[in-house]
Amino acid sequence: MDSRRSTAFSLTLIVLVSACTGDSPAGPSGNDSGNGTGNGGSSRTPLDAPSFQADINEIFVAGQNCTAASCHGGGEAGLTLTSSAGANYANLVNVRATLENFLRVAPGDAQNSYLVIKLEGRQAAGSRMPLTGCCLDDIDIGNIRKWIDNGAPEE
Repeated sequence: MDSRRSTAFSLTLIVLVSACTGDSPAGPSGNDSGNGTGNGGSSRTPLDAPSFQADINEIFVAGQNCTAASCHGGGEAGLTLTSSAGANYANLVNVRATLENFLRVAPGDAQNSYLVIKLEGRQAAGSRMPLTGCCLDDIDIGNIRKWIDNGAPEE
């Protein structure tokens, strides 16, 4: 019986790891019907000037469901995310992280923003985000990085 559990666990682990390739053509909701911006676009591409309200917040709300009660909707790790772009912006930008000495989002500095550090798995404390599902793909992380490097504007 232990051999069967070990095999089942190994297969599950292989499926989860292979599903997280980091470069998926699917939208943040797991399908290719949109571009992650909530505007019904037909393709997802890296953006030159991502908007927090139209592009970035959508990744957290619809794409990864970070606002669920079991996730940051319940205030996990001191961060609360809701469906409100304004509230999410206020909880992310220029706010000190609780686990490490970084700003969650340091406008103009994606490399040292705790949000990016957690999404890329470079954190010293805690786990890579998101905890459930798969890691964000290169397009979503790239758009978040671009938004932050562009000064993390609220619009």
